[in-house]
Amino acid sequence: MDAIRFVHEQLETKRELPEFKPGDNIVVSYKIIEGAKERIQDFRGNVIQINGNESTKTFTVRKMSNGVGVERIFPMYSPNISEIKVLKRGKVRRAKLFYLRALTGKKAKIKERKYTKK
Repeated sequence: MDAIRFVHEQLETKRELPEFKPGDNIVVSYKIIEGAKERIQDFRGNVIQINGNESTKTFTVRKMSNGVGVERIFPMYSPNISEIKVLKRGKVRRAKLFYLRALTGKKAKIKERKYTKK
């Protein structure tokens, strides 16, 4: 029961995260624990989808690493996420950008939004 209560407490303490949408280029600083050591690793890429709602919300980030596409799914309110930075706002017309998986090079580039709505 204590483990369940701990998980619920972690989910209830929501932090202020920057607002981002699919198509945005972000850097996720993720805390990695290896044995007794702890380090922060950055994962930079494009958001291709946002799933779920409230406490179960997740987002998928895709990047190209040595010509191989790498996707990682992050829980939005994970205690292991130390920081999220939005680098570019993308101009896309879809909520799920799975078509990017089939594209490479210049075709896979997402146009930048010229202005941001407030």
